[in-house]
Amino acid sequence: MKMVMAVIKPFKLDEVREALTAIGVAGMTVTEVKGFGRQKGQTEIYRGAEYSTNMVPKIKIEVACDTAVVDRVVEAVQSAANTGSIGDGKIFVLDIQHAVRIRTGETDASAL
Repeated sequence: MKMVMAVIKPFKLDEVREALTAIGVAGMTVTEVKGFGRQKGQTEIYRGAEYSTNMVPKIKIEVACDTAVVDRVVEAVQSAANTGSIGDGKIFVLDIQHAVRIRTGETDASAL
């Protein structure tokens, strides 16, 4: 089992969700986050004054999936979230040691 974690631009969330649904992903966790990478923050105008923010708003998507489909999940997220500009985000793939569905007690792959 793998955990695919992607940090993307907020306006790309619907496209990524649709791409994952199209390949059969049944669920995901979405979190609003802030951070920066090569963008080094952004400049905004508030009440006529320009100021620089250190953190850029992003969306973090987490998808637990079977190892057999992880490449398709990564490809779907990458193609749907791509704008071709700096700040498109990152995708991380982590191993899941153990999973338990709380309601039924199912474990590992059957819990996904």
